[in-house]
Amino acid sequence: MHFAICSSHFSYLNTTNFPPFITLLFNLSLFPLFSSAFFPPFKRKEETMVVHSQSAALDHCSLIKTCKPTTSVFKGIPVVDLRDPEAKNLIVKACEEYGFFKLVNHGVPMEFFTRLEAEALKFFNLPQSDKDKASPPDPFGYGFKKIGSNGDVGWVEYLLLNTNPQITSLKSLTVFRETPEIFRSSAVNDYIQAVKRMTFEVVELLADGLKIEPRDALSRLLRDEKSDSCFRLNHYPPCPELQALGGRNLIGFGEHTDPQIISVLRSNNTSGLQICLRDKTWVSVPPDQTSFFINVGDALQVMTNGRLRSVRHRVLAESMRSRVSMIYFGGPPLSEKIAPLASLMAKGEESLYEEFTWWEYKTSAYKSRLGDYRLGLFEKKTGGAAGQ
Repeated sequence: MHFAICSSHFSYLNTTNFPPFITLLFNLSLFPLFSSAFFPPFKRKEETMVVHSQSAALDHCSLIKTCKPTTSVFKGIPVVDLRDPEAKNLIVKACEEYGFFKLVNHGVPMEFFTRLEAEALKFFNLPQSDKDKASPPDPFGYGFKKIGSNGDVGWVEYLLLNTNPQITSLKSLTVFRETPEIFRSSAVNDYIQAVKRMTFEVVELLADGLKIEPRDALSRLLRDEKSDSCFRLNHYPPCPELQALGGRNLIGFGEHTDPQIISVLRSNNTSGLQICLRDKTWVSVPPDQTSFFINVGDALQVMTNGRLRSVRHRVLAESMRSRVSMIYFGGPPLSEKIAPLASLMAKGEESLYEEFTWWEYKTSAYKSRLGDYRLGLFEKKTGGAAGQ
């Protein structure tokens, strides 16, 4: 089922200048997870997008999917204490069973969370005309509603950034060339560097638990100066008109798996995140603004020959509270060949997947719809492919 959503959505405080945080964001610009484009705004004073059932009467409208309500809050999310002596085994178990777990006692200061969230909201609360200066993504920058170039849309606006400081956005440098002092902001850099260090530790513990040799077989790909890792800030505005959907939920970000090796998500205390269990049941993940949620990505599924499975997930819109999430996507260099690790393969075991480079898989993923099973194109036709 679909519901007509007016693509006009945000008109905020009459602020004319970007906050310092934003220029640094774009100095860290990325080749993003999903390329996006901007729809022209429809003027309004409210802070939320408009849900309107008479789409024919409105300009700039598009369709956003809805889904049946999910009342099940999943209380079985694995929780891993990063300082637990058994962390390596708990991480493996969680990734095998769910492809997903909550990480606590992670060592990233709460101050980094709150600073970055506050700065992100400064940007998302800017007048739409100011935000439009950073759109459409080319492929980095600001976008809203349209996710990728193949027809996927959601109740979301976002910033897409690169975690490699050697890659800069010419567009962003043009937008902010008159205010070079803005680059002194540290909220983004502090957060990304701390999350990177934590992620390296997580994947090395995972390697220990799986008995992967060498221990840095995964972390070296993320540490590489050519690592194709990226960072995304999502903002899901409240949608008070949800009652007009007749009890259905509005999709903020449609169901998908992440293509990279690993994803590290942190959000505020607003609910909305859901994961799909192995029995195809969708369950809600209780929010926790002090913790991280770790996702197995498609590349890691291949590198473990299907032993670990990437988790399908989505985000639903809330009626009264906005959701802000920040996600680090740990990816390998573009030229890296993605194939099962030799140290994980049993004698005589065959790969379930054709060998491919990260660039080949990423290129294929961008040509697909958000909810497609992207690995299907790379599964071997014989030998019992992993499937969905």
